[in-house]
Amino acid sequence: MHKIIRVGRRGFTLIELMIVVAIVGILASLAIYGVRKYIANAKTAEARNSLGQIGKDAQTAFEKETMAGQTLAPAGTAGVVRSLCAAASKAVPSSASQIKGTKYQSNQSTSTDWSLDSTINAGFSCLKFSMSAPQYYMYNYTSDGNQATASSGKLLTATANGDLNGDGTLSTFQLIGSINSTDSNLYVAPNIQETAPEE
Repeated sequence: MHKIIRVGRRGFTLIELMIVVAIVGILASLAIYGVRKYIANAKTAEARNSLGQIGKDAQTAFEKETMAGQTLAPAGTAGVVRSLCAAASKAVPSSASQIKGTKYQSNQSTSTDWSLDSTINAGFSCLKFSMSAPQYYMYNYTSDGNQATASSGKLLTATANGDLNGDGTLSTFQLIGSINSTDSNLYVAPNIQETAPEE
């Protein structure tokens, strides 16, 4: 006579369940880190793109030929004058507290934010740079002013400061440019200096 041995349905042991939970936890933490890194990179792209555009705008403004608005005598000549845009009066926004873990919507009205220096043709107005979309960063532009020629050295600086997580620690992106004393051309750095970009 044969004995029929029934094997009951077997469940998962506690150890197997703990291993599965541990694996799921590890995968979830890796996924969260990856998503956070992706979001931070997307936000910092704003600063890099904007500073790159400011650098191009500064070169365009420098190459624009500005001459005295006077008539020339017959066979007369007028010297070509190239000049840097003068520094902006204020950063946009004017305080880092306005971008502390939030976005800032710039004011598009005349003589505010980007067009603050429009009456004196300086800063962002001279560069013809503005942003209409809400921004994560505070932007500033400084220069040594209207100089056609100058010795080598840093003459313009475009800066973006951000506080993406709202902890009061600012990330800094900076683009510099200088007028070369030999050929009087404006050269902008090929790379943006970054300090704590994903703070």
